[in-house]
Formats: sequence, structure tokens, C-alpha cells
Amino acid sequence: MTLINKVDYYNIESLLNEEEIMVRNTVSDFVNSEVIPIIEKYYHDEKFPAHLIPKLAELGLFGITLPQKYGCAEMNNVAYGLAMQELERGDSGLRSFVSVQSALVMYPIYTFGSEEQKDYWLPKLASGEKIGCFGLTEPDYGSNPGGMITRAEKVDGGYILNGAKMWITNGTIADVAVVWAKLDGVVYGFLVEKGTKGFEAPEMKGKHSLKASVTSELVFQDVFVPESNLLPNSRGLKSALMCLSQARYGIAWGVVGSMMACYDSALEYAKSRKQFSKPIAAYQITQEKLVYMITEITKAQLLVLQLGRMKDKNEAKFTHISMAKRNNCEKALDIARVAREILGANGILNEYPVMRHMNNLESVKTYEGTHEMHTLIIGEDITGFAAYDN
Repeated sequence: MTLINKVDYYNIESLLNEEEIMVRNTVSDFVNSEVIPIIEKYYHDEKFPAHLIPKLAELGLFGITLPQKYGCAEMNNVAYGLAMQELERGDSGLRSFVSVQSALVMYPIYTFGSEEQKDYWLPKLASGEKIGCFGLTEPDYGSNPGGMITRAEKVDGGYILNGAKMWITNGTIADVAVVWAKLDGVVYGFLVEKGTKGFEAPEMKGKHSLKASVTSELVFQDVFVPESNLLPNSRGLKSALMCLSQARYGIAWGVVGSMMACYDSALEYAKSRKQFSKPIAAYQITQEKLVYMITEITKAQLLVLQLGRMKDKNEAKFTHISMAKRNNCEKALDIARVAREILGANGILNEYPVMRHMNNLESVKTYEGTHEMHTLIIGEDITGFAAYDN
């Protein structure tokens, strides 16, 4: 029995179809055998387990919802979500890698790219031959991406880019960056290839979170981008925000995996750790904590499952995605902290996954829209007033 089946208090498995269960179990087995045994060392060494990239590609996890004609699996959004859940049960950094490749690189090329761009890039990205990154956030513009100062200037045969991006997952190892810049005041997406003169992607070090993930800065100094590398259908900031909705959807599912890992670790520990002659699981306060955890996990599971079903019917709005991202990230971090309390001093040891998940979740709660910004997005939707403009 895989770990996932042990954290399903409401028999949510009965709401999944055979293909969805197959995807979940396949990725779960991969995480159990290939990720969990090695991830603590990679986290400690601040390295991404790049040797897993071909295996992730073989599982069909890159661009999993995109058409088979581009070498993708063409599965539904629930299957994609379950895959992200299982990857993050291993580590947020691994799920982030796949999320960026799928939702922030392949999705914009598929949605806003030319047929030539799609035919060239998507099969290479699906197979893992090429790695991508997404450049929107800037050093001074996080929650307000519209304030970006990265500029594109039209020149003979293409464009000249100048500016910088910050907190870019996969940036240093990426073969292509989907970069958003203002051209005559309007935001467009550009494909900037590794090795282009004037383009650098130094890795950011010294992180206490997402240490098994590559985080980079992107620097553009008079970078020439040929006309053929403009995403022709990407006009306006709305295009970039559509990509963020795809990524936020994967995050909302992913953190459920972190919750499960922390809960399972705390439950097993509580049943075996004895104090005052009996397991701490036999005490009321510990049981209250475990009940809180499994209840929030169950609510989070149902929230993302319904969101996935709505997404497959094209009924999900970006505000629905904001609610799931906001709630699940907050509750995942709460659960990690409660799990650490149950484990006591042992909770800080890398013998257990809890502290690593907790540290990762501090970043996951912030990136792709902070908790506060998602609060205001939903607040505007239900009241009609945009509080963030005040």
C-alpha cells in the first residue's frame, strides 16, 4: 500500500477514475523509491537532484495536460494535480521544478506561441531534453508585476531586452526562459535562449528554504531576441497572469502532499513515542492535534478535487484557484508546525521530513501570490471592491 492511501479519511479515492488512480500510484511509487531516500542529502547540500529529470520525463509529467501530438500525456487536470501532490510529498523543490516546466514554460508556449514555436519547443521540453524557466518577478516588483521595468525595444529583425528578474526557479539550468517585458508600454512574452549574448542567470545561494531547488536571478543587458522568439499571442499582462493561474493550481494540490507527509510522520511517531508509561497518541492534547491535521487535510483534498473537476469543465475562475492556493498553503504550514510540536525535539532532525517541509512551505506560501494578495483577489470578487488599488 502506498503512503497516499493511508491519508484518505473520507474515501476520496472513490471519487477518482482508474486513470487518475494509476497516475497517483505511479508517481507515489516513484517518490517512495527514488525521491524520499535521497532528498534529505540533496536538501542539505543545496543541490537539485538533476538525475531525476529523465525519469520525470519518462513518467510523462512534463506538460501532462497538453496534447499528445507534442509528446505530452494529454491527461486531465485532476491527474495532473494528483501528480503534483505526490511530488510535493517528496519535496516542494521537485514539485516546483515540474510545475515550472509544465505550467510556466510549456503552457505559455502552447497558449501564446506560434505553431513553429510549439512544434520545436514542446516535444523537447516534454522529453526533458530542454529545461525552461519563467521570468516575471523583478527585484522591486513581486505582488505588483505590472510595475515591471524590464523593457523590450524593437530593432531590425527583433528586439533588445534590458532588465532583471528575481526568484526564478530553474533559471541557472534552463535552456530557455519565458521572459515578460514591456514593449511600448504593453507586456509581451519572449523566448530567451541560454547562451544569448548579454543574458546571465546566476544562482541564488544562502536559502533556508527550497534548498533542493535551483533559484536564480535573470539579467538582461542589451540582449537581442529575434522576431521569431516573440510569443505572438501574448499581448498584455493578462497573458502572464494566466500562466500564474496554472502554476497556482499545481501548488494548491502539491501542498496537500506536504500535509500528508507531515501528518503521517507525526501519527506514526505519536503511536510509538512513550511518555509516562503510554504512547503520546493516547493523550488528549496529542489526539486533538492529530484530529485537526486530518480534518484540514480532508478539507484541502476536497477543495482541490472539486477545483480540478471545474477546471476540466472550463468552469474554474482564477479566483477559485486563489482560494485553493490561499487555504491549502496556510493549512499546510500550520500542519507542518503542529507535526513538529508532536515530534518534540526530534522534529528538527533530518531523520524526519517535517522541518524540511516546514521550511519549504514558508516559500510556497509566498510565491505565486502571497496569502495577502490572494485574500484581496477573493475579496474583490465577492464584494466588487478592489482593496489593493487603495
